[in-house]
Amino acid sequence: MSTSANGDGSDGTVSAERPTEVSKLDRVVIRFAGDSGDGMQLTGDRFTSEAAAFGNDLATLPNFPAEIRAPQGTIPGVSSFQVHFADYDILTPGDRPDVLVAMNPAALKANLADVPRGGTVIVNEDEFTKRNLSKVGYEANPLTDDTLEAFEVHRVAMSGLTQGALADTGLGKKDAERCKNMFALGLLSWMYHRPTEGTEAFLREKFAKKPEIAEANVLAFRAGWNYGETTEAFATTYEVAPAKLPKGTYRQITGNTALAYGLVAAGQRSGLDVLLGTYPITPASDVLHELSKHKNFGVTTFQAEDEIAGIGAALGASYGGALGVTSTSGPGIALKSETIGLGVMIELPLLVIDVQRGGPSTGLPTKTEQADLLQAMFGRNSESPVAVVAPSTPADCFDIALEAARIALTYRTPVLLLSDGAIANGSEPWLIPDVGNLPDLRVRFAAETNAADGSDEFWPYVRDPETLAREWAVPGTPGLQHRVGGLEKADGKGNISYDPDNHDHMVRLRQNKIDGIDVPDLTVDDPSNGQARVLVLGWGSSYGPIGAACRRVRSRGMAVAQAHLRHLNPLPGNLGDVLRSYDTVVVPEMNMGQLAMLLRSKYLVDIRSHTKVAGLPFKAEELEEVFTDVIKGVVAA
Repeated sequence: MSTSANGDGSDGTVSAERPTEVSKLDRVVIRFAGDSGDGMQLTGDRFTSEAAAFGNDLATLPNFPAEIRAPQGTIPGVSSFQVHFADYDILTPGDRPDVLVAMNPAALKANLADVPRGGTVIVNEDEFTKRNLSKVGYEANPLTDDTLEAFEVHRVAMSGLTQGALADTGLGKKDAERCKNMFALGLLSWMYHRPTEGTEAFLREKFAKKPEIAEANVLAFRAGWNYGETTEAFATTYEVAPAKLPKGTYRQITGNTALAYGLVAAGQRSGLDVLLGTYPITPASDVLHELSKHKNFGVTTFQAEDEIAGIGAALGASYGGALGVTSTSGPGIALKSETIGLGVMIELPLLVIDVQRGGPSTGLPTKTEQADLLQAMFGRNSESPVAVVAPSTPADCFDIALEAARIALTYRTPVLLLSDGAIANGSEPWLIPDVGNLPDLRVRFAAETNAADGSDEFWPYVRDPETLAREWAVPGTPGLQHRVGGLEKADGKGNISYDPDNHDHMVRLRQNKIDGIDVPDLTVDDPSNGQARVLVLGWGSSYGPIGAACRRVRSRGMAVAQAHLRHLNPLPGNLGDVLRSYDTVVVPEMNMGQLAMLLRSKYLVDIRSHTKVAGLPFKAEELEEVFTDVIKGVVAA
């Protein structure tokens, strides 16, 4: 157990340890919940970092309101952060919290229904005032009636204890109370034997410009830890051993950070400068924030005045010989669609990152959804085929960014990368790769004239016979003057052409180029060695809940196969054969069945679609029930 400072703020360790029972667990799900101004995202993130430093496998689910500051103490203003950590490999942030830390009545009311009977509820009892109770419709105090009789409840005066610990710092009451989230973090760190040094170092770095605030947060953190150590209220602490993960160096990473690192790596492995032309939008903005820190790797970030200008700058960068990237969410994709179509016409590499969120229109800016698939596939005028890929987990975002860059650079095409809010804001351990094992993405620019008629001219639409990619000439290369634009091109020469036969030919060429992209075959996870009659097929962030649900179904003695799509256009070449080899195919999606519709039309296979559009990820328990019912029905037929 890490040592800490005394509750009064002095340095040193607790003079005498109170004996407590230590219970060993294999997994725990904790949810921190409070007002959107209570710092729950920071608290959860720091606990996650402690779990990562300890060596646990983990997955997280941040959940916060879209409003910058929703009404204080109300249910719409509740912010929460759920972390699932274990001593084995896990796939989801957990269905239900084993422990709920509720900083006020609104947090309790908004989250209590998710806590299973017998779960632990830790509340900041100082906030359960008559006024705060009335804001959320409590007629009586749930801490004193029978509302919580099914749970193990710990009432902790976090606000008062925090203020007491900071009494000698000179901070005002309001500023001191703001540190109560660190008190809660200290208490939970004690309960679960989490390391503390990293959090203290983080706080001093985060508030380096305000050392008095930094020390106040450290003192509150230590006070929470020491409260657990000295109070009689907690008779048990808990240990979750480190997970047995493959050897290597790990770090905690979110999906957006992994995307940013993948783009940096793509620039380094291709030898190209990277330009991100973008406009801030939830939940994609952190890609911009992270990439802006890495100018030393040849990365330029440009915050444009709007979505259209952002993608225009990215496409212009690609025309100039760089790797152009733009990032957005669904509403931004709608605005960028014309320039994506221009990218299709002039056939240049372009990465378009869509971190999907609930819609339509402004919709649910901070909630997750995966309903932009049809928009990515068809949301442009005319025949405008593009490649579409999707990561499955936060860590997978690094690899999918490199894969998207490979496709864009090799085939000279826009690539849409469909992340989503659950992946973008969620986090997990990431095995830092050996740079030497990353793909070689170097490109060959045109260096000489290439006219098929033997003249001393450069024809920009001369193609590679295997990839159908056109030549890429950097403007200013002597003798390779050329022009591009949105009007139809004559094959080879690239001159403007209104010829009907040429247009038909070029439309089919662009489609054939996308259809011919080299993607790996789909692999199927089927421990039953072919006995399964039901296949569950997913894409995007449904990977974790599907995998966890399949584990549960198999543990009950039923056979089920699982497969996951990372390439959505083109689809894997063996997908049709895989689908036709099972009696029933189930496709869970956080939309109204978009992938299911595409698969039905392309392969003429009946797909059983299971959909959810609640702004929240699937739970393993709900998918377990769906899969069980389907398997029983197939077996009985």
